[in-house]
Amino acid sequence: MANIVTSACCVVLAAVVVVYAQRRSQQGGRIQYEMIGSDVTMMCATLESDASVTWKVNGTDVKADKVEGPRLILKEVSLASNALYSCFENPAGDLKDQITLRVGEPPKEPVVTCRSNTYPKGFYCTWHLPRPSYIPTEFEVSVKHGNKKLEVQKDTVHKNRCHVKYPELFSTNKYKVNVIAINALGNSSTYISFDEFSIVKPDPPEKLVANPVPNNVRRLEVTWNNPSTWPDVENFPLKYFLRYRPLILDQWQHVELSDSTSHTITDAYAGKEYIIQVAAKDTEIGTWSDWSVAIHATPWMEVPRQQITTTTEAGIAGETSYDGVLFQPERWHQVSSLNTELPHWKDILKTHRKGRETSPSPAPPSAKPQLSAAMGSSSVLTWSANLFITSVLVLFI
Repeated sequence: MANIVTSACCVVLAAVVVVYAQRRSQQGGRIQYEMIGSDVTMMCATLESDASVTWKVNGTDVKADKVEGPRLILKEVSLASNALYSCFENPAGDLKDQITLRVGEPPKEPVVTCRSNTYPKGFYCTWHLPRPSYIPTEFEVSVKHGNKKLEVQKDTVHKNRCHVKYPELFSTNKYKVNVIAINALGNSSTYISFDEFSIVKPDPPEKLVANPVPNNVRRLEVTWNNPSTWPDVENFPLKYFLRYRPLILDQWQHVELSDSTSHTITDAYAGKEYIIQVAAKDTEIGTWSDWSVAIHATPWMEVPRQQITTTTEAGIAGETSYDGVLFQPERWHQVSSLNTELPHWKDILKTHRKGRETSPSPAPPSAKPQLSAAMGSSSVLTWSANLFITSVLVLFI
C-alpha cells in the first residue's frame, strides 16, 4: 500500500514539474533588459565557459559568429532585437535556458500637471513621459502641504493619475508634488509646487443648446448647464465666456457673462449658420476652462408662401407671343398641314395690327355654325381651318 502511495506521489510531482517547465517555456524564461544601441551578452544558464551550445532566436538558428562558448553576443541592439532567445547544449540538444530580451531606455523626467476641477473638494495630478521608454515603467507619487504629507489616492481608471483632498482652504502654504519614474534601466523625477488658487480650472459647461427666436431673423437663444463636476455653484459661483461666429467668417464675437447660464444673440446675420461655444471660470480665482463642444444653429427664417399660378397666368407650354398675339406652333402646324391654302401667320399678324389701330376687337361669335351634310370633304376642312384661325385671333386680340 505504501509503495502505491509513493508511486502516485511521484507521478503527481513529475506532472507538476512538467507543467512548470511548460509554463516557463511559454513565458519565455527570464527577462533581460538592455539599453538601445548597446552591445549585449547573454549567458546560457550556468554552463562552463568551454561548453558548446546552440542558440535560437524565436526558433531560428543564430549565426555561429555571434556565439562564444555558452555566450551569445549582439552588437548595437535595437527594438528589432526584442525576441525570445533559447540555448541548447550540444551534442544532445537539451534546452538549458530561455531569455526574453527587452530593449529600451531609462525614463526621462516626467511631465507633471495638477488641476482642481472640483474646488473646493480637492485636486488631481497627471503625469507622462516626454518620450517612450519602450519597457515597463512605474511611477511613485508623493504630495506635501507645507511639511505635512498628504494621502494620495491612485485613479482606478487612469493609471497615470492620482487624487488629493484639500486639507484646508485659503491656505498660504504651497503644495509640493514629486513624481519618480522607475524602470529596469534607471529612474528620474520631477518636482513641482503651486498655490491652492492657481490650479483651479473648471470643466467646460455642458448641454449647450441654441434655438432660433420666432419672427426674429437676427436672434439666437443660447442656454447651457454648469459643469456637473463643479460641486458648489452657490458658494463658489462661475462666470462664463461665450463666443460665436458665422461659418462664412473666421473672426469670433465674444460675450462675458456673470452668473448666468443663458444669453440671447441679437446681432446674428439673417439666414447664416453659426458655430457657438462657451467656457467657464470661478468668479474670483483660477483660470478659464476649455471650450465646450461646439454647436451649430441658424436664426429663424420666414417660410416663403407657396404661389398659386392659374392657367391663364402660367400660359401654355410652347406658346409664342408676337405683339400681344399668342401663337402655338404645334396647333399651327396641325392646321397648316391640311391640304388647303391658308394665309401665312405673319399676314394675319399684320391684319391684326392694322385692325387694332382702327377698330376695337370684334365680339366672340354667339354660336357655332351648323354645317350642311351636303358640303364636300375639302370644303369642310378648309372652312374648319379658317374657323380655327379666326377663333385664335378672337381669343387673344
